[in-house]
Amino acid sequence: MGLRNFFDRIEPQFLKGGRFEKYFPVYEMVESFIYTPKTVTTVAPHARSYIDMKRIMTYVVIATIPCILFGMYNTGLQTNMAIAEYGASGWRAAIIDALGIGFNPANPLANILHGLLYFLPIYIVTLIAGGIFEVIFAVVRGHEVNEGFLVTSMLYTLIMPASAPLWQVALGIIFGVVIGKEVFGGTGKNFLNPALVGRAFLYFAYPAQMSGDRVWTPVDGFSGATALSVSASDGVASLPAHGISWMDAFVGTIQGSFGETSTIACLLGLAFLLATKIANWRLIAGCLGGMIGFSLLLNIIGSDTNPMFAMPWYWHLVVGGYAFGLVFMVTEPVSASHTNVGRYIYGALIGFMVVMIRVINPAFPEGMMLAILFGNVFAPLIDYFVVQANIKRRAKRNV
Repeated sequence: MGLRNFFDRIEPQFLKGGRFEKYFPVYEMVESFIYTPKTVTTVAPHARSYIDMKRIMTYVVIATIPCILFGMYNTGLQTNMAIAEYGASGWRAAIIDALGIGFNPANPLANILHGLLYFLPIYIVTLIAGGIFEVIFAVVRGHEVNEGFLVTSMLYTLIMPASAPLWQVALGIIFGVVIGKEVFGGTGKNFLNPALVGRAFLYFAYPAQMSGDRVWTPVDGFSGATALSVSASDGVASLPAHGISWMDAFVGTIQGSFGETSTIACLLGLAFLLATKIANWRLIAGCLGGMIGFSLLLNIIGSDTNPMFAMPWYWHLVVGGYAFGLVFMVTEPVSASHTNVGRYIYGALIGFMVVMIRVINPAFPEGMMLAILFGNVFAPLIDYFVVQANIKRRAKRNV
């Protein structure tokens, strides 16, 4: 009650005419983060629902917890295995030595702690850098700081390599927030996913730190190829010879971005989002259908020069960022299609595009990020044609 009374006491200073009127978005951000907003609709017509923006964003963050935990474990696992050969150095190694935990990859606690020391700096920098620009735009425009940034910051962190320089982390999230969202009016008005916009910017601006074989395990001198890069060069049949089985990829103990490697962790998050009705199953069905259908077609066509034609759909599902993108990016409600028929088409377009980029475009072994951004661009057009088709169908029925 003491904290509630404190907020009630200082609130008049931030309301219109108060001493700190222009900083009301900052007050509202802190107050609504701790307590449920007090605002209600006052005139008819209106609808009542237990779902509000804060609850939706909270559910999405909860859904990412399996990916966060496994991401920390796998990052620590890959790092500790590399340290056995290349040695350890830096402030993280000093902390682990001081705690006496060691770098044993067979010790789950050692893996999780080591992964945590990579996750926290990236997440904290993301929150600070992106949050500052969220607040700046909110203060200038005089609107509230939306809870959507909490989801953006978490997703952005989980699609970054653990070795990413922190100044690039900050630059990427600032670009994503400003160019991907705020220039269009803020949360709810953006047609691109801000987290993917920031990641794509870094991918093209600093490719050496965002792709290749040396960025996934943050140990100097270590080089570890992802399952997609191995498949692109030697074919999917060569993966077991490189120590990568389908089950390894499904569980997630492979090279990759921080939170994208574990398909089973992503599926746990998907089950939660579907159970709470935050994610729309039509988007999932469309994306799976597009990916499975086009990969089967390419399997039938075959190629003597491109081994990626032979990759089965069940391998596409578990390698790269497909599962993570399917669960947390394709289902993002703002940048996706809003009509039911459009959701099938939108999802299928992304599923088709990710396979086409992976298989036919040799410049990009991974394709989910670009496929989703491509789908974001066409989502309004898809909805337009769906609505127009529905109008024409009703007009003919009523002639």
